[in-house]
Amino acid sequence: MPERKRVAVLADSDTRWKWGATTARRLVPDHQLTGYLLRGRATPTARQLGEVGVRAGRPAEVTCAEFLAEIERERYDVVVLALVGGAVQAVLHGARALWPTPARRPVLVTGYVGVVYEKLADGLLLRHGADLVLANSRHDAERFRAVYEGVGADAGAVTETALPFLGGAPYEPAGSRAHTVVFAVQPSVPDSRADRAYLLERAAGHARKHPDREVLIKLRSKPGEHTTHLEEQPYQRLAERVRGGLPANCRLVYGNMGEVLDGADLLVTVSSTAALESLHRSIPTAVLTDLGIREALGNHHFLGSGCLASWDQLDAGLLPESDPVWLAAQGVRPAGATSAEPATGRDVAADDPHVHGHHAHDPYALARAKVAGLLAAARLPAPAPYYTLTTAPGYLPGILARHRLAPDGTPQPGAARPEAGESRLRRRLRTHLREAARGVYRHGVQRVAPVIRRLGEL
Repeated sequence: MPERKRVAVLADSDTRWKWGATTARRLVPDHQLTGYLLRGRATPTARQLGEVGVRAGRPAEVTCAEFLAEIERERYDVVVLALVGGAVQAVLHGARALWPTPARRPVLVTGYVGVVYEKLADGLLLRHGADLVLANSRHDAERFRAVYEGVGADAGAVTETALPFLGGAPYEPAGSRAHTVVFAVQPSVPDSRADRAYLLERAAGHARKHPDREVLIKLRSKPGEHTTHLEEQPYQRLAERVRGGLPANCRLVYGNMGEVLDGADLLVTVSSTAALESLHRSIPTAVLTDLGIREALGNHHFLGSGCLASWDQLDAGLLPESDPVWLAAQGVRPAGATSAEPATGRDVAADDPHVHGHHAHDPYALARAKVAGLLAAARLPAPAPYYTLTTAPGYLPGILARHRLAPDGTPQPGAARPEAGESRLRRRLRTHLREAARGVYRHGVQRVAPVIRRLGEL
């Protein structure tokens, strides 16, 4: 019986942990997973990790230098970097310092959690140097290659896949149960208090106009918790100010998005990746245009999808119908689809036990083959990021310094173990106390309560 491959996932938020762990499952189905969380502002709580739907023990919190020491010592086969671009770049340069010549080293994989609508060039070039840079669709793969080729960088690492957590049963109409509308909110889109209050008022208004419907405001985090993006104006607070209060058939909910979608008859959002999860299950999906179709909102990504709509139209009974050609280009195949992809005419492969949801086509076959080929090699070349002290001498050193790495990628003195001899409990206490101090400074005493609760869990 072949030995199980050892896979490490380093993530810096709840959603990136979900992406990294599910990506590992797709790439190396028979693996032993070890999870790590990059210590920082968005380090998720146990509650947040529990909601993402990944069954694994709590990942260990580490610094960048500590993680580099771990992968040098533990000899992982594959390392998945589910991080912001700057952190990916730091790990890649750290890995280059560990293995400056061809060596037996882990296969380095990275990519994006969901819809890529901002900082395309910056984010991609910071990810260059990984062995695989995963693109969630054909559309993204073409854009990624164009960026790399545009600067003369090798684009061979770009690999088309799909969002790894698409799944769930195909949509079935409500029937005798209440028609359920899910408004999937986002931490930072839109960012202004007025815009967020407007969207919440419209969701409550939709519930009042349709008393036979359930309107669920799907939240990402509780006050005091952090996500990939900082939430300055949480909907929990805004709900307290809704005129007349939220109607009885409108409420705030938490939980795993897949489980919330199990009972949804309409998904409404501004630009959340939840829209792709919903579309995969053939649930009617609306991408809001109330605040305009703007790059800053990310809803421009859905041009041509057939999903753009306003609250006024939804109030009037509209159920948007998605465009199958657009879905295919975005790597979304509605659950149960068995025909050729509309945009390419490619034949569908036979069922694969590792394919997500009800897909008959396996979007991870190529990526798995690439990983297998790299694992079979006796030695892999040193990681070769595009950014070096020659190509970006005024940019790269600052990125590395933020993660306590020297310009050559080696840890700065004391970075690998900044609190030598300190127990894990003491490190966690120190981290939570720092969060409490930041909460008092930024948001007042009311934001400290969740941190105090977390201290009580230790």
